[in-house]
Amino acid sequence: MVPGQGAGTSGPYGGYQKSKVAIVRDRQSCIPLTRILNDGDVVVLLTPVVPPMQQEARSDRDPFEPLGRALAERHPWIRHVPYTSRNGITSTHVGFIKRAKAVIFVISGLPVLGQPSQIEMAGIARSIGEQRPQILVACRSVRDLGLLEADSTTILEVPDYSPSQLRLAAALLFGDAAPPDTNVGDVEKIVETPRFWPPQVWDSTRNDVTPVQELWNQCLPDQFRLDKFGLQSLLQRDGYAMHFIVQAPESREIIGFCATYTTFVDQAGERLIGSLAMILVKPYYRRRGIGLSLYEHALRQLQRIRGVDRIQLGSTFPRLLYGIPAESASMEWFERRGWQMDCQGPGRGQEVCDLLLKMEDWPSGYSAVSSGLGFRQATFDDFNPIIDFVEKESSRKDNMGWYDQYTNVAQDGRFGDIILGLQGSTIIATAMIYTPSDGSPAAQNLPWARTVGADVGGVTCICITGGWSTNYALCRRKC
Repeated sequence: MVPGQGAGTSGPYGGYQKSKVAIVRDRQSCIPLTRILNDGDVVVLLTPVVPPMQQEARSDRDPFEPLGRALAERHPWIRHVPYTSRNGITSTHVGFIKRAKAVIFVISGLPVLGQPSQIEMAGIARSIGEQRPQILVACRSVRDLGLLEADSTTILEVPDYSPSQLRLAAALLFGDAAPPDTNVGDVEKIVETPRFWPPQVWDSTRNDVTPVQELWNQCLPDQFRLDKFGLQSLLQRDGYAMHFIVQAPESREIIGFCATYTTFVDQAGERLIGSLAMILVKPYYRRRGIGLSLYEHALRQLQRIRGVDRIQLGSTFPRLLYGIPAESASMEWFERRGWQMDCQGPGRGQEVCDLLLKMEDWPSGYSAVSSGLGFRQATFDDFNPIIDFVEKESSRKDNMGWYDQYTNVAQDGRFGDIILGLQGSTIIATAMIYTPSDGSPAAQNLPWARTVGADVGGVTCICITGGWSTNYALCRRKC
């Protein structure tokens, strides 16, 4: 046994349960395992350290020992390695996985608040295993666990982890028992009908951000991970932000989160853009109506704000995500609700990205002087011409929120953060520069540069007038 704290689970009781062991999904075509195993092929069995079920007499016995024995009767090269919530997937597990032909990963139930999810650990094990087949054995409803939405290719559902059920699971894995419900993978039969979940207001100044940060990091790819302070600074926008949560009825755990913002369009201060910046739902609670409840509630709240005449999916400033991550499974969900994702023009689903270039790779050979252009940092006297220029050009090009950013930088007295492109004395281009640690409004609103490193500088809100935008670009050289 691997020492450490037991892997927490809410247990196999309550909620939806099937009465039979069943194959939910087998996209790898690896059941029965005799299809892929030869003599000597190692199969690693990873099981959680949890208390035995109530009917078990001995509390010191590994409840998954019957599964290991039943598998070994059919294939002697089974390696049974428990895992714990405290230690997770360790180097010991990695060594076994790397030597295995296939991995069987057992999930006993939902996570306990504050403990790692067994589903997350299964994902880690799968990444380590690379192309090796992984079979998930779920000792609870796959609907409750959220495995139907997860990228799990082979799933076996077991009513509980009693010895009799585990022995049946072993028999089914090796084809010694006829699968009673092979068609249990029919999602419509086992997914709960979506319903309304009442959203509640979440205040970043009064509520602990930790549960939201954990939800954020659980739902998004690794490149979008944020620390607690960084996320809180993005969410806290007094007077310009409204955020909502959905909590589980019994545990009060945050299982859904929605962030929204409003931003001024121009200096008249009468038009606003509403940003539906983010909707997050815990994987094992998806397809139950939580995301839709948050979505519809957030739209209603934004539409009630005086001056909001358009709504953006994603956020520009502060930049949580500018839109839906590329190739996200959520794309179709929003398309079904009227969002256009495949049209030309701003805000119509075209791909956007941040560009990263090392100083030593910076291109040379551009001459602004020979083109009659001049560049300099802005001063206080440039304030009104800059604001007029940015308002006109950003409105013409539909650059949402840019006017507000220039105003914030200027109001902070950081005119040197604005670079002007001039033809004679006429402004034909502007840009804002920042570094992650300089405390500028731009740096506070754009978190992704600091996730790359402290030595990264950024250029944003590059605004170029008319025909100049097709012939010239602002370039910042290393001094």
